[in-house]
Amino acid sequence: MPIARVDVIDAEGAWEWLRDLLTAGTCALSLGLGTAVLRMTGEYTSRREQFGFPVATFQAVAVQAADRYIDLRAMEATLWQAVWRIASDAPSALPTAADLAVAKIWAAEGVRRVVQTAQHLHGGFGADTDYPLHRYHAWAKHLELSLGPAAAHEEALGDLLAAHPLG
Repeated sequence: MPIARVDVIDAEGAWEWLRDLLTAGTCALSLGLGTAVLRMTGEYTSRREQFGFPVATFQAVAVQAADRYIDLRAMEATLWQAVWRIASDAPSALPTAADLAVAKIWAAEGVRRVVQTAQHLHGGFGADTDYPLHRYHAWAKHLELSLGPAAAHEEALGDLLAAHPLG
């Protein structure tokens, strides 16, 4: 059955706008997944005891959790900046692609670090296929691969900075 002409989006820039929204949505999924994984890890490390104390009270565990929390806040800030740029017509020295590149860098790298730390802090449970963290890890890997390598986004950002001096 042919598609009705009214159902075809053919406005100038529609494809780019939709691609940007998809990218922002993928970054948002990474943030949500990372947030759920860090919450799960906090609950687990608060219950799990070693030497008579919850492992969450150990400095090494607390520092790792804090680092991952910082990753999540950076993912959130860069995501909202990119979404604002997609929705805004405000002039800027750099195109929207620059803010999306930064959001993709943080989302891909951040979700990987959050899940890897969670795997580490959960010990053997993190690798158990019956434990939810295993599925989160697989989903995070899929999102990271969907967003592409951070090095490619850093290179694209560098190209944008070279083409659009901020001075």
